[in-house]
Amino acid sequence: MLDPYQFDVIVTENMFGDILSDEIAGLIGGLGLAPGANLGENAAIFEAVHGSAPDIAGKEIANPTSLLLAACLMLDHLGQDEVAADVRSALEKTLRAGESLTSDLGGSAGTMQFAEAVMSHLGETMPRGGGMP
Repeated sequence: MLDPYQFDVIVTENMFGDILSDEIAGLIGGLGLAPGANLGENAAIFEAVHGSAPDIAGKEIANPTSLLLAACLMLDHLGQDEVAADVRSALEKTLRAGESLTSDLGGSAGTMQFAEAVMSHLGETMPRGGGMP
């Protein structure tokens, strides 16, 4: 009998990988929370799994979490682990506080209100003068 838990990675064609990533994102709260990374030998691309979401562009309703987490993956890739950890911590504090959640997370905050809450928590985490060298 095949045990899928023995595998750490699923390798598939793009279309099936896209379907799987969308389905799996539902397990953590939706596409608004899922970051993506495409790593090659000479290049890396980091993005929100949901893509550009043109249907909600400019409406102030997008959840920026997946994009922030993708940025954290990029920071990790660049060796900026401490900065990535600070951003993740600020993001977690914002989500746990529950006061500035976007509509997909059950709140009524707009994109900028959510981002400002994350930045406020980030200000609590990072030393004065910024974090990146």
